[in-house]
This record gives sequence, structure tokens and C-alpha cells, in this order.
Amino acid sequence: MSNHEIIGTVAEQAGEFYNVSELIASSHALQAAFAVLVIGIFVIVMAHRFFSNTVKRHRFNYVRPHLSRFVRVGVLPFFAIILVTSMNAYIHSFDVFEGAEILGMTGAGLTPAETFSKILNTINMLVIGYSVAHLVPIMLTKREKSNLEKEDFESWKSMHGFSDDEKSLFHKFYKWVPPVRAPDGIVEKEFVTGLQTEEGRRRLERFRTSRGTPIGSHEALVDDPFEKWKEVERKKYLDYFEKCISGDNQSGKKLKTGQEIEEIHPIDMWREEKRLGSFDPMIPGARPPGYAVKKRKDIPKSITQILPYGIFAAVLLGVVSWWGVNLIVLATATGGLALGVGLALQETMQNYFAYILIRKDKIFAEGERIKLDTGYNGYVHKITPRVTYIRDALNESFAVIATRQLVNAQIINYSKEVKMVPAIVEVGVSYLNDPRQVSAILVKVGRRAMREIVDAKGKHLVRQTRCPNLEKNNPSCGCDSDLYVDVTQPVVRFVSFNDSSLDFSLWLYVRDYGSQFKTKTDMRIIMYEEFKKYDIRIPWPIRTVYQGDETREQKEINRLDEERNRVVEEYGSGDLGRGSGED
Repeated sequence: MSNHEIIGTVAEQAGEFYNVSELIASSHALQAAFAVLVIGIFVIVMAHRFFSNTVKRHRFNYVRPHLSRFVRVGVLPFFAIILVTSMNAYIHSFDVFEGAEILGMTGAGLTPAETFSKILNTINMLVIGYSVAHLVPIMLTKREKSNLEKEDFESWKSMHGFSDDEKSLFHKFYKWVPPVRAPDGIVEKEFVTGLQTEEGRRRLERFRTSRGTPIGSHEALVDDPFEKWKEVERKKYLDYFEKCISGDNQSGKKLKTGQEIEEIHPIDMWREEKRLGSFDPMIPGARPPGYAVKKRKDIPKSITQILPYGIFAAVLLGVVSWWGVNLIVLATATGGLALGVGLALQETMQNYFAYILIRKDKIFAEGERIKLDTGYNGYVHKITPRVTYIRDALNESFAVIATRQLVNAQIINYSKEVKMVPAIVEVGVSYLNDPRQVSAILVKVGRRAMREIVDAKGKHLVRQTRCPNLEKNNPSCGCDSDLYVDVTQPVVRFVSFNDSSLDFSLWLYVRDYGSQFKTKTDMRIIMYEEFKKYDIRIPWPIRTVYQGDETREQKEINRLDEERNRVVEEYGSGDLGRGSGED
């Protein structure tokens, strides 16, 4: 088929659309009906906008956000059906097409009344298609949020309650059932003694084995604990909401609902903010308006957000086909153009499919720390179907890289499923110090670091097989969770005999890549304090000629030999001198 034939066929298929304009021009009554239709559509749009704004300002929109969105979208086809039904009734009741003629009518042989009814039904289908395109993602999002809520519940169980719970809420829902015998890591006598008191049982309940798993089990005290927990969380949110609108919040003013820049989090956003904040309490009015939205503005759209465009495009194609346009002929007519555009956008399509592969295979994600084969090291800030932004760890710069290049690049991902990263501090001491004593003091430094080094929220940076907080019968800060490998800490290594020093290294494993920097700084401070206390000397990097001073220095060092030996007895010297062992 030649290009002229294709164009002629498309023009013929489009003839029915041309006849519509002739139909409207053929009768004043029909023109009035069409004007009423346009006004009706305008009224629907304004009514829907008014209804949506009213619902957005109501508390219902915040407490039941998914149902609120469903209602706001679902009411649109209701208005459209009313309009179409009214117009059809008007047309058939007043015979507005009487005397209307269309010259050269080709189409499908429809009468003027049938043609105008088809126009009304087209509007109806488009509105319903638009609504369905938006209702389906709302239902999918609701399902996703429900799954996340179940994950939050499991986190609540593993943490034995959140910090903003009422006192002993967890133990109103669950009773701890101890194991039959003492687990590894607890002597039998200590285990039996602990079971005799409430405080001891709480301590055992929070105990973690060397693999990070709890002991015993929990028996539900209420029917359907998940539903009961959801009620408690909803009450927390209602308290948050009331404080926002009453003015009893950090901002000191009454926050308004239904604002374009949202001042109050809906409950689903409230849950997500708590989840990102390790389930710490949400303080009303503590963040500026629109904080949560601005924080997520660079996050790429998910498939759920793109889905409405695909559904509506399918509806639109269906409507075009219903009007008699041959989609195959139309596709053939536009095929050459599509081929040209495809060649012009070849690199763009490569980037897009690379983006899909990165997302599907979860090579890396926003917020993860990676190192490229070019040597650039930073956090993944944003992944788009065209380029990917990598932010330098010190916020010095952004690397903007074509997404397709990252599929074949060698990438080191420091964050993917890695729950422990080594923080290593190397130090050299005098040849006059006993290596075993130095090793023991470094073990002491490591033990102090494990307990004392915390972040701004008071949570331990060093991974533990058992959180030190549990020894005081306090909740774990999470430093002992998700640790499923056997690791002995601290690790001390006698590295080498240097020109002027004995070189040692002290290893601790921290919770993520960024935590190692503060940990190493604090370890050096603790190391300085302990070396000064026990007279462990760090030699100057110079060469000296001794003239009998070595004996004097040895006597000075030997003065504290007894105290250093007590440290060896208390802390041991790691695995120094007890076998080769693997690093």
C-alpha cells in the first residue's frame, strides 16, 4: 500500500469525526444541546474540584487517606453519568434532531440522534476510564501500605514495643515463654536465677545469642494482636492530629488542614516518617510545612504512579477504535515517524532499559553508598531513566552519569545487605613495651569503644552480639539486631616490626559505612587516654643513638608492669600468641 493510499484510508476512517461538526452545524437546537453539554462538563469539573477541596480539609482525609482519595476520584464518573443521562433524556424528549441533516454522511450510517448519543457516551467512557486509571493505583497503594503496616508490627514485636507506647503495652499483648534449658551464652545457674524475678525474666527476654536471635517465644494474650496494635497506633495518630490543629505543638500555632503545602501529615505519611526515624515518636509541628513532600521530590516515580497513564492511553485507543478508526492503518501511517523518532532516541531508550534493569535487579538504590570504577565514592542521590546522580560523601559535588553506563560498570556497593563494616585504627608503640600488655590494653580500648561510642540519638555505632543496654534492663538500641554471623570483637593484630615502633591494629565492626569515621575518631581518643594511663609510649619517627639510656627507660616502663599484667589477666590479649587463626 502506497503512502497516498494509507493517507486516504486514514482520512476516510476519520470522516465520521468530520461529520460530527456538520451534525452540530445543522440545527440550532443541536447547537444549544452542545452548549449545554459544554456547560455541564464545566459544572462537573467545578463541582468535583469543590468536593475534593472540601474533603481535603476534613479530618477524614487524614485519618483515612486512601479511602478519601478513592471517594474523591470515584465521585467523578457519578457526575458524568448524571450529565449523560440528563442529556440523552433531553434529546429524546424534545426531538432536537428533527429536521437535522448531514450532507455527504459516510460513517457507519448512524442517525443524527445516534451520533450525538455516541458523543455523550464517549465523554462518559473517557471520564470512567480516567477514574479507573486513578482508582487502580489507589487500591494498589493501599495494599502496599497495608503490607508495610504488617512489617511495622513485626518491628514492634522484635523491639518489644516502641518508645512512644504506654508502659508495658507489649506485655499486655504478649507473654514471654522461656526456653526449656539455658541457651548458649548463659550459664545454667544464671539462667535459673534470672527466671525467679520479673527483672531477670525481662533481661532474659531481651537476650540475644551470638547470631543475634532471641531466646524463648511469645504467646499472645489478646485475640488478633495485629488489629489491637493498629488501634493503638491510630490513637497515637489522633493525638498527633489533635495537637496539630489545637496549637499544642512545637510550632506554637494552629496548623491548618487542606493546605497546598501540607502542614499536617496524613496517617500513611506519619507512619512512613516514623519508619524512617527508627520508630521514634512523631513530634507535632516539629518540621516545616511540606517537609515530607520536599524530602521525596527527587524520588523517581514508581510503576504505580505511572500506571494511570498506561490505563488511560488504553481507554483512549479503545474509544478511537470504537469511532471506526482502524488502529492498524493508523499505526502503519505513523510507523515511519516512530522509526525515525526511535533512531533519534536510541541512547535515551538504552538509558531507560538500563534504569529498568537497575531497579529490577536492585543493583543499588537511593541512599546507598557506592564506589564507581572511576574511583568516585558517594551516595546514590537519584536514579532516573536518563541520568543517575551520585552525591559525594562530604557534599562536595555531584557526579552525573548516564544510567546506561552503570549497567556495565564495576560498582562496589557498601550498603547492599551489609550490616557490618570494619573500623580499623593502626598505632605504633615503643619497642620497650611488652606486646602482650599492649594487646590487652587495646582490647580494653575496644571494649570501651563498643559501649561508649554512640550517635546523636544515643545508639551504639559498633555492632554487638548483645546490646550493652540490656545489662541495665533497658531496651536494645538495635546494635545487636540483624547480625547473623559469628564475630568476636574487638580484634587486635600485631602487624609488623617497624623502623621505630611495634605496629598494631585494632578492629571493630560498625553498623554501616559512614559510622566508621566517628568510631575511629573516638577510638583514637580512648586509645590516647589508656596509653597515657599505662605509660604505653608512641615513639617519635626519628633515629637515635642510645648511650646507655635504654636501661633507664626499661626501668621506667617496668614500674607499671604489675598494673599492665592485671589488665592482661582481666581482658586477655585477644588471640595473640594462641594460634595463627584467620583474620
